[in-house]
Amino acid sequence: MISETEEIQLINRAMKGSQSAFHQLYDLHLDSLFRFLTQFTQDRDQVQEWTQRAFVKAFLKLTTFEFKSRFKTWLFTIGLNEMRTDMRSRFKFVELDEAPEQIEEESESEQWEMVKEAIKDLSPDKKIILLLHIAEGYSHKEIAEMLSIKEGTSRIILHRTKKELNKHMQHE
Repeated sequence: MISETEEIQLINRAMKGSQSAFHQLYDLHLDSLFRFLTQFTQDRDQVQEWTQRAFVKAFLKLTTFEFKSRFKTWLFTIGLNEMRTDMRSRFKFVELDEAPEQIEEESESEQWEMVKEAIKDLSPDKKIILLLHIAEGYSHKEIAEMLSIKEGTSRIILHRTKKELNKHMQHE
């Protein structure tokens, strides 16, 4: 992990054409982008494709990065857009199927299965906002920037999504 200042220096060097600086940014963010995108499908080849396309676009568009958000936020936005474009063209959305590590009790495992099933039934937009906020820890402001929506819209969608999940869980 590097400091924010060091990352900014890497970005500036990469903007000036340093391939080694961009390679360091790639190494720094590859795993987190890949992990994030695997929450949307089990198809690792597909996730790898989205991840690679996101980095290619980031490299090609690096001079448009304005430092208004973190580089990771900007990169995740590109990755999300790659995924959404692909999903729209395929007209399908694959279920989230990644259990939390080391679930010890069977009841917790059953509960997690119910949560996964409920999340699977969410619309892609609701699922994206839920995962960005809860799983990745992004603020509503960052989510709004990533998805080109208003901050209030992110809050409302997350609130409604939580209500929908609670309702689904009560009926199970």
